[in-house]
Amino acid sequence: MTVQFSNVGIIGAGAMGRGIAQIAAQAGSQVLLLDSFEGAAVRGRDAIIAQWNRLLEKGKLDDAARDILSGRIRAVDSMQALASCDLVIEAVVEDLEVKRKLFRDLEAVVAPQAVLATNTSSLSVTAIGAAMAQPQRMVGFHFFNPVPLMKVVEVVAGFKTDAEVCQRLAAYAKQMGHAAVQAQDTPGFIVNHAGRGYGTEALRIAGEGVADFATIDRILKDQAGFRLGPFELLDLTALDVSHPVMESIYRQYYEEPRYRPSVITAQRLAAGALGRKTGEGFYRYVDGVAQQAPEPAVPALEGSPSVWISPRAARRPELIRLVHTLGAQLETGATPSSAALILVAPLGFDVTTVAAVDRLDATRTVGIDLMVDDAATKRRVLATNPATRPDMRDAAHALFARDGKAVSVIRDSGGFVTQRVVATIVNIAADMCQQQVCSPADLDTAVKLGLGYPQGPLAMGDLYGPTNMLEVLFNMQTVYGDPRYRPSPWLRRRGALGLSLTHTEE
Repeated sequence: MTVQFSNVGIIGAGAMGRGIAQIAAQAGSQVLLLDSFEGAAVRGRDAIIAQWNRLLEKGKLDDAARDILSGRIRAVDSMQALASCDLVIEAVVEDLEVKRKLFRDLEAVVAPQAVLATNTSSLSVTAIGAAMAQPQRMVGFHFFNPVPLMKVVEVVAGFKTDAEVCQRLAAYAKQMGHAAVQAQDTPGFIVNHAGRGYGTEALRIAGEGVADFATIDRILKDQAGFRLGPFELLDLTALDVSHPVMESIYRQYYEEPRYRPSVITAQRLAAGALGRKTGEGFYRYVDGVAQQAPEPAVPALEGSPSVWISPRAARRPELIRLVHTLGAQLETGATPSSAALILVAPLGFDVTTVAAVDRLDATRTVGIDLMVDDAATKRRVLATNPATRPDMRDAAHALFARDGKAVSVIRDSGGFVTQRVVATIVNIAADMCQQQVCSPADLDTAVKLGLGYPQGPLAMGDLYGPTNMLEVLFNMQTVYGDPRYRPSPWLRRRGALGLSLTHTEE
């Protein structure tokens, strides 16, 4: 197979540039590595070759293949050395004027038909190419660290980018062993845009005092299947990286409420509590291990009250079966007895609203999150309201822990934890489709590969039900009065009609 680009220049020998150079050489290209710092390109080439030597030691590469790959990469010390390249990718500092000057200088060196690509993660491709004589050959080619392992790359068309340039880069990405997703030149492109919901909504939950950081992390891992909780993830990426991205996308979208950052991360950034790399973030780290307080013990109770379940509870038949299986006495009357534990299972509403609207005794009312099928989760989540009696809270906790499944008890929250985080993720993804940032298929591919979510956001919406997502958002908007939760028109129409979010003709 003929490689799309035979001679590739990489400008920037940092971790990103080295990663791109490595996979370009593995795709069959001759690679020239350039860096403005003296000796950096040579050190970068040596680091790449050291990677191949490690693969050789592990038996994943033989001597001949290592020698061929090593022969494809060369360090150079001037931009003039890139004259023969048919593709040049820059991976330098995220500074608009630095990148603009670099590409203006490149245009004077390379052939008119050479493709020029930027690995920018936060700047406008259109703005970078605006000062070029031929902006039609400028394109975003955004990889993620570590490049050899993160198998997705965003191909971003600027306002004047030629469509054929995007097609060639997408084909080249495939030769590199990466999935190419195509995006319009919008803030955050696909992955960083779609990723706004997970952390920012978790921060809002923590900021409301609904639950502590560790509890929120446990819930989202055990209920929804995320590999890392949002605060574990923020500690891993570090707040000096993640908080500026939150602020940048919020500002670039002219303070769109869906992307609103949190004062919590701003304060921790100012304090230098950045995460793992500083030994303290949302968790404290000892020898790289997060220190977490143990979960609260299950209350030890001799008896338990009878249980009355709201007729409007989500998944009511399943909840009835679950309570029966756990051995509680079920009440079947139209109203609860004076001693019963009252269970509600709202979508989007808080326990307080349900108790008030349905005229239930709030002192005995506890909510349970049943958006997710109980059999599919490792954790049950209960919520009290401000009037819930401690004995009723403890009775509910003890009941739902009888079979050994973990139980978290949180304070009142519209949408509990999982509902509101998942609905926010799905809503942002739906609005990206509304804006035509990318195709629905590329969106799910990019997020699953780039962020490691258990499903793409649209597949997540289908899993839990587009109609349920819509109900959660409408009800959360009622509870909070915040335009952050207004449903995207794209989701509202599909949710109202019960249509799939992933199988769409648009």
